[in-house]
Amino acid sequence: MKGPPIKERAARFWDRVTEGMQVSELWNQFRADAQSSYRLYSRDVDTTRDADVRRGRHVLQLARQFFWAILEKLTPARRILLLLALVLIALGAFQWSWSSGPGEMSAFSIDARFWGAILLLALFIMEAGDRVVMKRDLQIAKEIQAWLLPSEPPAIAGLEIAFTTRPANTVAGDYYDVFARPGCTPENVTFLMAIADVAGKSVPAAMLMATFQASLKTLSSTPGILTELVSRINRYACSNSQNGRRFTTAVVAEYDSRSRKLTYVNAGHNLPILLRRNGSVDRLDVGGVPIGVMDNAPYSAGEVTLEAGDWLVFFTDGVVEAENNQQQEYGEDRFLTMLRWGAAMPPALLLQHILADIDRFEANAPQHDDITCMLLRVV
Repeated sequence: MKGPPIKERAARFWDRVTEGMQVSELWNQFRADAQSSYRLYSRDVDTTRDADVRRGRHVLQLARQFFWAILEKLTPARRILLLLALVLIALGAFQWSWSSGPGEMSAFSIDARFWGAILLLALFIMEAGDRVVMKRDLQIAKEIQAWLLPSEPPAIAGLEIAFTTRPANTVAGDYYDVFARPGCTPENVTFLMAIADVAGKSVPAAMLMATFQASLKTLSSTPGILTELVSRINRYACSNSQNGRRFTTAVVAEYDSRSRKLTYVNAGHNLPILLRRNGSVDRLDVGGVPIGVMDNAPYSAGEVTLEAGDWLVFFTDGVVEAENNQQQEYGEDRFLTMLRWGAAMPPALLLQHILADIDRFEANAPQHDDITCMLLRVV
């Protein structure tokens, strides 16, 4: 019985390798991976050229630094393996000849490049194995982090809410939430709104984000005004912030749906935008220093009253600092233009348009930071 034709088998093989991606998508993925790898290794390379150093020598110095930047990312055993593979590849093919008797010659030849390639393949398999284990662990961390963030906004009388986050890596250091403050009575229900951005990226930032979420949820159940809540969160964060090196910028707000009064504390975060119905813009700028910087930092609270037709926008710096390939930033002006343009839309639809506009702006540039945005429209 004949198997499938060669063309069909080749097509299935190609689909399995590429996971159905088009050539343009593969190229974009390759570019993104290459740029990411270059940024990783180039951090350890000093590109400064002294005036008395010739161009050729400077290039050699850069190559040596880049080589060491790559080599030092490996374990010592794998460094030896890589160096041995490079030496074998450099040796190439060689042959030994010797006389085994009068008029008789014996020879032995070997192609060291083959064994060098085998060693490189072994090194690749080990590195790929580490990547698979790490990817699995990161996927678990991503699922856990998803549990910490709300999937749907709560129903709040007079408000329409939409939010989203887009990590730069598998896990993020951004946080957002909207929830009824624990301990409220049916006659006095207030809602806490929060957005935060932990300094750093990936796993360390994600772990601190989980700490911030836990402290906010736990401490918000104790009675007290908003500034006291933020101060307690700050004192707890300072005990785990490595002397302020691991800080968090945040905005924590409390909303009373009956009076439409919003009380807020801005702890060093991007200033939320209050876009009034008449087109004017207010910024929520009252608060204090980022959380985790100073143990006894004082915090002040600001108050605004929301009116029908107003928009309240919380966001992290990944929105306005998104970059294209020319290293130009998306910017708050363009962000505000999008908000004004879509002021008649439901928040969920406007949020989709904002993300699409950021994608158009970035084009093929890699995402450098987590993007988080929360839109609230007063109805």
